[in-house]
Order: sequence, then C-alpha cells, then structure tokens
Amino acid sequence: MKNTKFSNLDRPETIGQLSKEIYDLVVIGGGITGAGIALDAASRGLKVALVEKNDFASGTSSKSTKLIHGGLRYLKQFDFWLVKEVGSERAIVHKLAPHLVLPEKMLLPLIENGTYGKWLASIGLKVYDILAQVKGDDKRKMLEKKEALKLEPLLPKKILKGAGYYAEYRTDDARLTIENIKTSLNFGATALNYAVVKDFEYTNNRISAVNVEDALSGNGFTIKTKYVISAAGPWVDELRSTNNSKKGKRLHLTKGVHLVFPFEKLPIKQSVYFDVPDGRMMFAVPRGKITYVGTSDTNYNDDKDNVRADLTDAVYLISAVNNMFPKINLELEDIVSSWAGLRPLIHEEGKSASELSRKDEIFTSETGLISIAGGKLTGYRKMAERVVNRITKQMTEEGAILKDCHTDEIPLCGNVDFKKFKHVTKYISSLYERMKPDGFSKYDAWFLVTNYGKQSETILEIYADLTDHDQYVRLAKAELRFGIDYEMVQNPMDFFIRRTGRLYFDIESVRHLLDPILQEFKEIFKVDDAQLLAWKEIMHSELDEHSNFSLEKA
Repeated sequence: MKNTKFSNLDRPETIGQLSKEIYDLVVIGGGITGAGIALDAASRGLKVALVEKNDFASGTSSKSTKLIHGGLRYLKQFDFWLVKEVGSERAIVHKLAPHLVLPEKMLLPLIENGTYGKWLASIGLKVYDILAQVKGDDKRKMLEKKEALKLEPLLPKKILKGAGYYAEYRTDDARLTIENIKTSLNFGATALNYAVVKDFEYTNNRISAVNVEDALSGNGFTIKTKYVISAAGPWVDELRSTNNSKKGKRLHLTKGVHLVFPFEKLPIKQSVYFDVPDGRMMFAVPRGKITYVGTSDTNYNDDKDNVRADLTDAVYLISAVNNMFPKINLELEDIVSSWAGLRPLIHEEGKSASELSRKDEIFTSETGLISIAGGKLTGYRKMAERVVNRITKQMTEEGAILKDCHTDEIPLCGNVDFKKFKHVTKYISSLYERMKPDGFSKYDAWFLVTNYGKQSETILEIYADLTDHDQYVRLAKAELRFGIDYEMVQNPMDFFIRRTGRLYFDIESVRHLLDPILQEFKEIFKVDDAQLLAWKEIMHSELDEHSNFSLEKA
C-alpha cells in the first residue's frame, strides 16, 4: 500500500478543505476509538473528518498496558459477552497488523491464597479458549510447580503451586491508532491533530456544524456536517456539557500507572499476569531492552491533561513486583521510565475502581451528538462498528447506498506481506541483513518493523539519502522525516513519545538524539531558536517527569 501524504506542512490546505466541504460525519477524538470509527465510516462510503485537540493517541490511547488481550479477569465478573468479543477480536487485529500485534505467551502463577486456584484457573482458561476461539499451540496448558519454575525461575518457590500458560498479543497502542487513521485516509477521510472543538452550530435543533480552533495558530474554522460522534475518551462529558446533554449516566475516571525497568533488572522470560497482595492482578511484560509492569487502578479527579505517575503509585507497583519475584528487589532508582493514563469508565454507584465494567456505552443527545465511552483497546473495532451502525441505519433509510462494516478485512498501513514472509520474524531478519553492514543490531531491525512494518523500507530509503556520520542519528532523522511527511508529526513530543515510543521503551536514546532531532525540526519547520528552546525544555521536563521518582521529588 502506497504511503499517503499526511503532513502538518500542508496544514493550511487541510484546514481549507475542512472549512469548505460538507461532511457526512465529524469524529471528535483521535484516540483508538475515534481512529477506528474514522476507518469504519470512511470504508463504508461516508465522507469523514476527524479532529483531535492534542496529538493523535495523546490521551488514553498511548497509555494502556499495550496488550490486545481477552480480559481473563472479566470471567470472574461473569462478563462472558465481553470476554467472547475481545477474545475473538485479538486474532482479527493480529491479522490486520501482524507487525504491531504480536503473539505473547502469558504465564499465570498459581500461589497459595491467590486469586486463582488450580481448578478455577483450569476451568477459567478452558472457557477463555472456547469463548475466544483459541486454536492450536495457543490453547491453554496447566503446569505443575516444577514446569512453571523451569519457564520462569524468578517466581516465588515457597508459595508457588503451579501455573496456567496461555496466549495473548502485545501491541503499541499509539502506533495502532496512527495506522488506523492513516488507513482511513485511503478511503477519503481527512484528519487533523491540534484542532480543538469549541462549540456546535445547530439547524432545526440538530447539530449541523462544529466550531474548531487551530491550537497552533489560534484561528477558528467551522466544519459543516450531518452527524457528529464524540470519541473524546475522558473528555466525553465536557463535550456533552457543551452540547447541554450531560444527563443520566456519566464517566468515572480511573488512573492506571505503568513503570519501566531495564530488562536486566527484571529479566522475566515471558509475560506474567500475577497476584498483588491487595487482591488485584497485574502484568509484567518484557519488551526489547526493557520490562514494564502495571497497572494500578485508582479513582482520579484531577487535571485530565496532566496525568502523571507519582511516588505512591511507584511504591505500590514496586512492592507488588517484589512480592511476586522475591529474588529481584527492585528499588525506586531502578525505574527508567513510566506512563500514566485515564480509563473513561461508566460510573456505577457503590462499585470500586477495579469493579467497574469495561463495556462501552453510547449516548445520543436530542440534538444528535452521539458519544461513545468505556470499552477496551482490544474491542476498538467492534465499538466503531456499533456506533457507525447508528448513523448508517438512518442514512440507508434516507436512501443512501452504503457498504456494511468490513474493517475485519482491511489491512492496516505497514501490514507485512505474509505470502512472501510467513512470519514477521522472517521480515525482521531480512531487514536486518540490509541494515547489518551499517553496524545496526538485530534489535534495531526489530524496532523498525514492530513500529512501522513494511513502511520500514521507506524509512531506509530516506536513510540512504542522509549523510550523518552517526548511523543512529541518521536513522532517527529518517524516521522523523517519515513521521513529518506521512504521520502528522508536529513537534518533538509527537516523535519521541507517540510515533516511536522511545520515551517509554528506550529513554536513553531520547537523551542521545534530542539535539540532532531538534536541529532537524528547525530545518524542516523553519522555527526560530526560541521555539527550539521551548521544545527542548518541554522534553527535559518530560524526561524528568517520567523517570525521576526520588524521595526528594515527593
């Protein structure tokens, strides 16, 4: 699939188009739900515009546990429908983006007085396999204590009774979001980041336009539209208030925190889903150079635009890890990075944060604002299908000829050609052979492919035209140019945090690359030294906020 130009260098033209056209649908929110809606609607034949107030995936959709998983814990709540849906979706999303959604074996330790006893785990995982239609080697296995310790020697020998062994998928949520948006462009959608919805216009008491402010220039513009879907995540209720339709159910925000450690500090051999002393469950996931752990689940009522992991979160997570892996003894200074995000759940009286349902809900106002909230990363495609169905049903009744949802058959940008490469690892190996003469490691090829898939070849073409002596600076500049031309990168935060994940997964590389990348921004965007200095200060602040958990800071 050819790369479609998608650049803020063309921002005036994009805003001009948004101001001039009449759209079938405006999607508010550039997270995974909004991205999925844009692709679903555009691929059915609707004329779609998507606007996001910050960068794409800058809210919840870059701060999840980054797993496309079936929600084993929802079996405990007897939420079989949710388990069946998200379990089935895993295989579909893997097929659509095999470079981004990677199989990940998961170990479920069974411990004395733990959440799952041997019988419950065995039955639960069996039901999980059936509901999620798991096949072949991915089917669950129950392990004796000795087998479990052989697979993961770091488990607590004294209290370990055995383990369940089953399959999940790991992803990069922000990359999955941007690839959905980019794929929607191939069906005629228009998308813009840093575009803030300020108000709505009405005709005959129905929304007929959306008033938007360009966050970069401060200028306003209006998008005319027949329908509006708000997929604004934690900000859904604010838009409902703007529309004077915040009635009935409301959001309940909870904070989830993840900590990142060097792999050698927590060298687990595969992902582990383990008990926490307070009765919750937590993940530890190895990924390249690091292992990350999470998540916490606490009520949140503070600034939604500045969600951070604090010392209390860090102590809680470290204590949980040290309890399950007694040989490790992690300390605060071992943290190299972190992230914290909000879950926009639906409020239910009397329920704690961890008890709230992860099901999505759709609200429709009398003036036509359709809002969707709740749900899980794994179920984004089905959430999009349900909410778009509401619009297409009405449009079809009015005479429009539209396709049914077929996003389960639309490969996302970067999809690796399985006819040529039977497995993503083969494609990584082939790319490594091309990169090895320049001194790159297998990790570098893995990093490119698991971020960009087949688009890695475009990046290597750009790399070949650059002349920097340091090959890592040269490759990062090639990534940046690709991001600016095809992924709407506007500033260093977009690049280091959401397009490449370096702030989370390779924070040292950010420190090494920051100055040369800033110079590249200066050259491409023609910004002055004051803007460059401001960006540099923001990035230094981000580095500190994500990695510094010293007691002095508290």
